[in-house]
Amino acid sequence: MSDPFVKVRDLRIGATVYPPGEKPHDIEIVHGVSFDLEKGRVLGLIGESGAGKSTIGLATMAYGRGGVRITGGEVWVNGRDIMQSSLGDLRRLRGGEVTYVSQSAAASFNPAKRIMEQVTEAAIKQGKFSRHEAEQRAVYLFKKLGLPDPEHIGRRFPHQVSGGQLQRCMTALALCPEPDLVVFDEPTTALDVTTQIEVLMAIKEAIAATGVAALYITHDLAVVAQVSDDIMVLKTGDMVEYGTTDQIINNPQEEYTQALVSVRSIDHEEKQPSPSPALKIENVTARYRGTNFDVLKNVNVELHPGQTLALVGESGSGKSTLARVITGLLPQRVGRIHFAGRDLDPVMKNRSKEDLRELQLIYQMADTAMNPRQTVGTIIGRPLEFYFGLKGKEKQKRIQDLLDQIELGEGFQDRYPAELSGGQKQRVCIARALAAKPKMIICDEVTSALDPLVADGILKLLLDLQKIEDVAFLFITHDLATVKAIADSVAVMYRGEVVRYGTKSDVLSPPFDDYTDLLLSSVPEMKLGWLEEVIAHRKMESAGN
Repeated sequence: MSDPFVKVRDLRIGATVYPPGEKPHDIEIVHGVSFDLEKGRVLGLIGESGAGKSTIGLATMAYGRGGVRITGGEVWVNGRDIMQSSLGDLRRLRGGEVTYVSQSAAASFNPAKRIMEQVTEAAIKQGKFSRHEAEQRAVYLFKKLGLPDPEHIGRRFPHQVSGGQLQRCMTALALCPEPDLVVFDEPTTALDVTTQIEVLMAIKEAIAATGVAALYITHDLAVVAQVSDDIMVLKTGDMVEYGTTDQIINNPQEEYTQALVSVRSIDHEEKQPSPSPALKIENVTARYRGTNFDVLKNVNVELHPGQTLALVGESGSGKSTLARVITGLLPQRVGRIHFAGRDLDPVMKNRSKEDLRELQLIYQMADTAMNPRQTVGTIIGRPLEFYFGLKGKEKQKRIQDLLDQIELGEGFQDRYPAELSGGQKQRVCIARALAAKPKMIICDEVTSALDPLVADGILKLLLDLQKIEDVAFLFITHDLATVKAIADSVAVMYRGEVVRYGTKSDVLSPPFDDYTDLLLSSVPEMKLGWLEEVIAHRKMESAGN
């Protein structure tokens, strides 16, 4: 038997860390991982943040990101150990034999260059095609990936196409040089479920049509089940389990894999609403300054104390815009916001200190929501001083009480954000919001950037805190699994309007309007062949119409 196209043996990867107050020292972040990959097959790499997925994927290009370096083992690509290759050989390998699709196409494309120029650049520089041939191949790939107007879309700039279209353009960029291996690094994580399903199918069909080998990196087991032939489960740099997709999904052997398969096991029963809502939004219409069209149109929803209202919909549907209106960051043009027994002034700076205290916000990206130069104690302590005037030992005790409440406990007050994991950072943001003793918290995609197991822990924590504090949550998300886990009521938004609204059981039960049906049917299921079933069903519906 011939050797596999990619052969990795005892791969070890290290890095130097610089802990505050300590000497720099080396650590190992990937511990002796081995695997094989044949052309025409897809290996899924799955695990939580820090598991080593992207690091291993980039190692197939002999590349270490951010000071990471390969310290041991062998990486064979197409019959040669690339760790022994010269720099010139590696330049020909990267972007030629092996290409890479990153998570954020928007951040990867140069906004000042047209799409066609960027899609064809590597193929031309690698000497694979002339400019005319590369552009012809790009148009072929645009068609294969289901992009609109494939003959002309390459003339556009990145900002002139949607997020899903740009991610497909990045897949075309990776396939244009006719590589032998493509590394897909979380290519659909940032997309809405309706867009994600189209990109997933386009990627799967492109892999089948070109016969490339592929590594598919993700933390979503339901997604990887649709595109992979085999799956490797990773945790903190170790291989936990490795097998066929069928075996990993339907008969996982290791406890960690079983936990991944059974994630989102929260069983939350709808609560009966109290007589008076904490928040009542009546006929709210809003537009951004300098525009002449409404981004919110006649929105009517309400939220009761101790309950959770989930706002769902794709990007651009108006979810976060409604949050900006509620908080006074975007004054409504028409309508009324009634909160805690009073009308809120449309402009935040005109609101009272009590208005600000009782309505708090937790952001999606905990990394950017905290000052990296402030300790956890300072971050949580600021609202305690601002709203209640707490100082000294009284403030320190309240900070520690809040840390205990979010299950962080002793030893965290003096840490900086950089010393915390993603889940710990989000917990600190939750504690900061709770410090104000609010009546309502807006949670804007607070789990979308987290791994499934970490996200599950955050959701359980929020539900526990809701029972204790009787706080109302407005939960903005595009994750329907999250909605099922925590919501009491649901509002489905589409193009600035609420198209479906009611209790969770009513909204998630048929009959559905067309958009809600599309949204619910696009949530990936942990079932082999699910993607093909959904696409086939939609094609039949289109043919019938």
